[in-house]
Amino acid sequence: MNTRLIALFAVAAVVGLLGGVWIATQSSDDADQFAQCRASTVAGGAGAIGGPFELVNADGNTVTDQDVITEPSLLYFGYTFCPDVCPLDVARNAVAVDVLDERGMSVTPVFISIDPQRDTPEVVGDFAANMHQRMIGLTGSPEQVKEASTAYRTYYRAQEGDEDYYLVDHSTFSYLVLPEHGFVEFFRREISPEQMADTVACFVENA
Repeated sequence: MNTRLIALFAVAAVVGLLGGVWIATQSSDDADQFAQCRASTVAGGAGAIGGPFELVNADGNTVTDQDVITEPSLLYFGYTFCPDVCPLDVARNAVAVDVLDERGMSVTPVFISIDPQRDTPEVVGDFAANMHQRMIGLTGSPEQVKEASTAYRTYYRAQEGDEDYYLVDHSTFSYLVLPEHGFVEFFRREISPEQMADTVACFVENA
């Protein structure tokens, strides 16, 4: 087979592949009521992220996802001893919630600790209250925290060091969860509060 024919077959294969992807995407979007809102894609679809969890709130009471997510909610997995990333991300989420409040949309910010050894219910509660008056702070046993983290496909690992002073490596996504739909979108940390609010508003309006 000459070089010209090989090149033509290669182009045809690529076009066919892209066409297949386009068709699959179109079919998926056509059945997705939030297609116009999505700015990210999830391997396995949105249904691959999220699910039931059981954690402990600031009052020391065990709560489930159904107790916590009673309206559109922004979930963030972090830890209160985090020196820089967590406070900035959580503050950004709080500002986005205030922007949405101004638009007449109520969204609950939720902070889930991935450092149960130090983040007691009281510590998490104080952190959440200082970030936003409606923020819900959650912690739990190592097993409860791991289960919630696994459901949302987050990563965390405590570094070696002093038992009281150590850092925790962790993922930094924020998750939009709707009561009737579960997880619908995630946000990277570089997105602004206004951009986050715009995207959240789109999902809320189309729910």
